[in-house]
Formats: sequence, C-alpha cells, structure tokens
Amino acid sequence: MKTSTDRMLTRIKSIYLYIKQRGTVTTNELVEEFGITQRTIQRDLNVLEYNNLVESPTRGKWSATKKKTRVS
Repeated sequence: MKTSTDRMLTRIKSIYLYIKQRGTVTTNELVEEFGITQRTIQRDLNVLEYNNLVESPTRGKWSATKKKTRVS
C-alpha cells in the first residue's frame, strides 16, 4: 500500500508531465483532468513552482519552465 507521501509525489509528477506535454494549462483544466479539488491542485502547483518546474505568467495559467529534468 502506498503512503500518502508516495501518492502525493506521484500526483505532482503526473501534473508536471501533463503541463509539460500540453504547454500551457489552466488551474480549472487540471482540476477536471485529475479529479481533485482546486485547493489540492494549487498546493501541488506551489510545490512545482517552488522547485522552479512550472510558472504562472498570467493568473490561473501554468506552463513548464525550461529547467532540465529527468523523470524516472
């Protein structure tokens, strides 16, 4: 059984890969795609933003940064 931390990291990774693949997405699009609350999406986006993986050039829209990543 996965711990809550493992589930959170898996979810954040999925969100990052989704944003990277789509280019620019809205917070609402992420809520619909992942079926979780807006507050949870916002918390996950804050983690990604803190690690310089995503940015929000305009309110409510998110895109991946140019930071090189290796996803395993």
